[in-house]
Amino acid sequence: MTRALVSGAAGFLGSHLSEALLRAGWEVIGVDDLSTGRAENLATFREDPRFTFLRRDLTEPATFPPVDFVFHLASPASPPHYQRRPIATLSVNSTGTAQLLAHARESGARFLLASTSEVYGDPEVHPQPESYWGHVNPTGPRSCYDEGKRFAEALTMAWHRERGLDVRIARIFNTYGPRMRPDDGRVMSNFFLQGWKGLPLTIHGTGLQTRSFCYVDDLVRGLMALMEATSVDGPVNLGNPDFEVTVLELAQRIRALTGGRSKLAFVERPTDDPERRRPDIARARTLLHWEPSTPLDEGLRATSEYFRERAGGEVT
Repeated sequence: MTRALVSGAAGFLGSHLSEALLRAGWEVIGVDDLSTGRAENLATFREDPRFTFLRRDLTEPATFPPVDFVFHLASPASPPHYQRRPIATLSVNSTGTAQLLAHARESGARFLLASTSEVYGDPEVHPQPESYWGHVNPTGPRSCYDEGKRFAEALTMAWHRERGLDVRIARIFNTYGPRMRPDDGRVMSNFFLQGWKGLPLTIHGTGLQTRSFCYVDDLVRGLMALMEATSVDGPVNLGNPDFEVTVLELAQRIRALTGGRSKLAFVERPTDDPERRRPDIARARTLLHWEPSTPLDEGLRATSEYFRERAGGEVT
């Protein structure tokens, strides 16, 4: 039986990936310190005998069972979370990445780093291909995440070049769906929670900045395809280039889905907030034969229902 270690397994994306691997017949070792991940995300598969959960802080020395594949997803990913814990964010993307790279080598495993479109910063090239080196503020409030992931990419490629480790790097663009933390501070979860509570939808700046949204099931398919591909050299963008929308348009769509009670409230835009974000996925299409297939309206409806069920309860 194929065995994978998934760090960040209790997070939004990590839990969906773990569940998909189990459905595919894999054994999964889920690792998470539950600092931003949530135990409830594991509920649908926690009792599966092929799933083992280890509560570990990857910035501390730890031992893990031998595995065939390592998916490294552990890191705060929303701006409010990583800006509250910048040192921890840098540490898990440096020390944590190094520890799992070493474990992959000891196991003879293939290693996949979940990187991010944030390595492109506020891009001056649109859409963003993997060949673009980015436009990142190395000392700004977002730098702990942007530069943490850039370092993790460099470290991953160093292990590949110097020590022959078989590696993959996924640059993940905006992803959404059920299991997003209601309080994670990202635009999608903010709007849905505010909408179902009848609160104003808070739009940063004019709302004319764009994002490209990929439904979580599509993204998980992409991660699995990237890990299983026989040969991939360098990073691969995973995201949806077909659904680039303005934040204002997204707010209007979500307001309609949540009953239309909410007003729009315009607030100050955060420092270094990207103006446009859209992936060029030509490499993913060519190398992985992958592209997203979930229509935006369909994904938004599923996500809306998830938040509707949680809007009346306490945010945890």
